[in-house]
Amino acid sequence: MPATIIMGGQWGDEGKGKLTDALATDADVVVRANGGSNAGHTIQTGGGVYKMHLVPSGILNPACTCVIGAGVVVEPNTLLAEMDGLRERGVDLAKLRLSDRAHVVLPYHPMLDRLEEAQRADDEIGTTLRGNGPAYADKVARRGIRVADLLDGASLRRKLDREIGEKNRILSRVHGQPELSAGDIFDDLIAAGGRLADHVVAAEVLVQDAIAGGRNVLVECAQGAMLDVDYGTYPFVTSSSPTAAGACQGAGVAPTQVGRVIAVFKAYSTRVGSGPLPTELVDAAGDTIRERGREYGTTTGRARRTGWFDAVAARHVVRLNGVTEVALTLLDVLDVFDEIKVCTSYCLDSVTLDHLPAGEELLAQVVPVYETLPGWRVPTTDVRTEADLPAAARSFIRFLVNAIGAPITRVGVGPDRQQLVPLGAHAEPVADQSASPPRIPIS
Repeated sequence: MPATIIMGGQWGDEGKGKLTDALATDADVVVRANGGSNAGHTIQTGGGVYKMHLVPSGILNPACTCVIGAGVVVEPNTLLAEMDGLRERGVDLAKLRLSDRAHVVLPYHPMLDRLEEAQRADDEIGTTLRGNGPAYADKVARRGIRVADLLDGASLRRKLDREIGEKNRILSRVHGQPELSAGDIFDDLIAAGGRLADHVVAAEVLVQDAIAGGRNVLVECAQGAMLDVDYGTYPFVTSSSPTAAGACQGAGVAPTQVGRVIAVFKAYSTRVGSGPLPTELVDAAGDTIRERGREYGTTTGRARRTGWFDAVAARHVVRLNGVTEVALTLLDVLDVFDEIKVCTSYCLDSVTLDHLPAGEELLAQVVPVYETLPGWRVPTTDVRTEADLPAAARSFIRFLVNAIGAPITRVGVGPDRQQLVPLGAHAEPVADQSASPPRIPIS
């Protein structure tokens, strides 16, 4: 059975955890592919609200094996605290697995994250300051420490002594900060490794064996594709690849083993931190979306910036990731609007653009070109079938389908598992648009 990828289609916080939790009821394996404790996936069930940071969102299905993949960066004590909190709520962690190839977020990584962000002054990225960026930088520079090292004291001590010496020179000479003790960090990591040891596996072997055995494998991405380090709004991006390609790499899945790529989009746009958001609303409409959508970060608590749906960015994501279907979340947030806008192109110096320019300065200058659609002014939170959706809501969904070039197969009308409404076959792009999304010529 081919694997299914669940990825964010915007700037993160789209509701991927809710969808993963819903699909995990029939999954054998859920693999978290990227990111670190900066991610926050919120799941609401009859047993309450669960906020996941490192543990995959399938953990509430006791029959499901949940894997933290090699593409994730792990702060060991943060993971242990999350595990302890889940155990206290009666969640079974017997099938939680951690890749021995995953890299470790070390105490100096958050310190460097904060210091480097402060140095950027007015050009700060808006990171969560959890140390993920410096951890990924060390990974790519081949200076990282991996989970496997936590189980090998000699290897860990040798690598720590090397790294602490280098990092202490940076902390003291560049930033004027006190130096760190390699011994204290070593003792803490060895203790954490001992507690995690029973969960540590060769995750890529587990995943490949599951796929070969015809089991149902879900790959869960953190963040969103517009934060991808290559194709997102660089430099205001994350340090990993929250795309379909990145999901394969981080989870240990071959591209040819993927059968479905489900992108999760909100019915509007949000982002946390700095960087361009072309459809941003800084008015009462934006405030209404923020309050109705409870748009505050799961990890940071920061208020999210809000805007209308950006179909230009969405087409960009659909095409580059081979998206086979879309889950549209938080439709109910728009229930109160008389009119709803969708950005269908950008205007830059009188030139019409149907794509995202690479330069952040240019993207910050584009003016969104909107199509205005009628609102429905009817509560949708109790809707459970497509037929019960207001006619104007169905028209809005059909418009998005054709604007982004991918079928919308589910729509969310609230935070609960039961508030995912399946949509019928008519929610498909018109002839061949999924293969070739609409393009607006540059004039």
